[in-house]
Amino acid sequence: MNLVQAIQAEQVKSEAPEFHVGDTVRVSFKIVEGKTERIQAYEGLVIAMKNAGIGKTFTVRKNSYGVGVERVFPLNSPRVEKVEVLRRGKVRRAKLYYIRTKVGKKSKVKELIVSSKTPSSSASAAGKN
Repeated sequence: MNLVQAIQAEQVKSEAPEFHVGDTVRVSFKIVEGKTERIQAYEGLVIAMKNAGIGKTFTVRKNSYGVGVERVFPLNSPRVEKVEVLRRGKVRRAKLYYIRTKVGKKSKVKELIVSSKTPSSSASAAGKN
């Protein structure tokens, strides 16, 4: 392992959040204003992810007062405090750049409903006895 890879391995976040393209997320990141730091939340739709090792980034899009705003966040940055998944999205694309042209309800992404498997076979087996 050369020196560059060793330094990059140290800086990769171990507790990387699990989210995908199409999910609605809230990103909490640090803003530096002079000498003070504060945490600001940015909530929107993940429209793209680029997987490049330490340089892994994701793009979040939101509508702010009728204007579409996109921001690219580096996943392993120390400024990104946490990423919360608010809603899972059901999409069939790796990049959702087509959302940029949609307006109103057409810009929505269907929600992915994750069902937990219940052991119904064991419940029905218990009822037979």
